[in-house]
Order: sequence, then C-alpha cells, then structure tokens
Amino acid sequence: MCGYVSGVPPKYVPTGEAAREIGVGRATLARWWSDGLVKPALVTAGGHARWDVDDLKRQLAERPRASGG
Repeated sequence: MCGYVSGVPPKYVPTGEAAREIGVGRATLARWWSDGLVKPALVTAGGHARWDVDDLKRQLAERPRASGG
C-alpha cells in the first residue's frame, strides 16, 4: 500500500503556482507561510516552498476566520 489516498503521489508546485491556484498573489502566500498561517508540503534544500494545492486549500478552509468589526 502506498499511503496516498488516490494511489498517486501529490503534485508539489512552487509558491507562485500555488498562489495562482488559490487566487492570491505570490507575496501573500509567502507572507502567510512566514506568519505560520499555512505550511508547505516540503521545503527544498535551498529554502523554497513546494505546495500540495489540495492540502493548501484544506489548510485555508480549516483556518479560523478573523472576526470583522
């Protein structure tokens, strides 16, 4: 058994591509990562984030919403 839900390993994408997929700017996603609001699937030896977009969307959906006002 491989451990992946679909039997296929997730596709990891760079920050810019992940940001486009969720409709925000690259700098916004990088700031969310820096602030600890989201976590990439992996970080390369060079310090670059790689994202599983489905996991990123899950992280954002589970994140508590800030109350306005």
